[in-house]
Amino acid sequence: MTEQFFIEYINKYLKGNVIRIVEMLNGKQNNELAYLHKQMLRKEFSSSGKWETLSTLNTRVSADFVSMDSSLPLKRRDAIRKASGEIAKSGMELWLNEAQVTELLTLSQLAFVQESDIVAKLFTDTPRVITGVYELMERVFLQGFSAGVAEVSDLDNAGANIRLDYGYLTANKFGVSVLWDENPTTAKPLDDLRRVIKKAKDQDGNTLTDVWMDDVAFERMTATDNVKNFFAWSINYLGAAQNVPSPTLEQLNAALKRDQRYGCTIHIIDRTIITEKDGARKSEKPWQPGMVVFSTGTQVGVLSWAQLAEMIQPAAGVSYQRADEYILVSMFSVNRPSFSEYTTSQARAVPVICDVDHIYQLDTKVIQA
Repeated sequence: MTEQFFIEYINKYLKGNVIRIVEMLNGKQNNELAYLHKQMLRKEFSSSGKWETLSTLNTRVSADFVSMDSSLPLKRRDAIRKASGEIAKSGMELWLNEAQVTELLTLSQLAFVQESDIVAKLFTDTPRVITGVYELMERVFLQGFSAGVAEVSDLDNAGANIRLDYGYLTANKFGVSVLWDENPTTAKPLDDLRRVIKKAKDQDGNTLTDVWMDDVAFERMTATDNVKNFFAWSINYLGAAQNVPSPTLEQLNAALKRDQRYGCTIHIIDRTIITEKDGARKSEKPWQPGMVVFSTGTQVGVLSWAQLAEMIQPAAGVSYQRADEYILVSMFSVNRPSFSEYTTSQARAVPVICDVDHIYQLDTKVIQA
């Protein structure tokens, strides 16, 4: 590490650049959130460096009438379940090589070159290192929310698989009566949904309001006669049964909201994450295929984060700026083996699903036993 080449520009523009990027990614410019984990999780600081979630299996038990001066009846306290683990560190780095640094140094000495052009080239990697952390959090969140377990294999860097088990309840896991992709004339997706909703309400006292599934599961669901006939009934369709179209997401949600047996809203998850290892990139969909998840609202947990060592003790010769509180962006120069300028991001954060006794799963690829 050596004295920073562009310290004047970094001191002047790093903070504003990071703030602008975070605001853009948080949807403040286009009024739309790009990341589901930022909508459904609130940030929570962990001083211990551990994530933890507690869930109480609360069963609503009626009180009793008692006569005056008599003792109150003692009721059984429900069990408390706990899931916990270490908050893993994550991050990435990008760099400008010697040729690119030389070009920037040359441009900075030319009077006719606009400062904005130099700044744009210098900070070209800043949005990439920030979004890289967001993409990882989204990947882990979608995998964990759909499957109940998130597992990231990183043997080269972390030394072992990183596994987050949120402790989803076996009693809240369901299969279907007929596989949704097996036969659209015999599959009964609405009956399957109703079975989960009824169990949650009648046995657990939970009102399920939101249903989450991937786009493939939704297409298979709406292709069934069960759903088409329900949609036709909801709009008072009197034509031939074979001509009933598959409802859109908006149409099916409107029908479900009008029927008190359901009263829920379906959300489609269609998200692809690109990962890179040893220069090779691949795309993956983190949502567990065919899994339908039910919740009692759209707030389902926390993004648990902890401090990094460099947040407490900054290194000499490095410029720092926090992004979204928990991401530490840094820029520094090195002169070995050659001149180069690095931009990095680091974070200690993990998505955590809380109150798992309010989460229910319906696996459309498994027949209900």
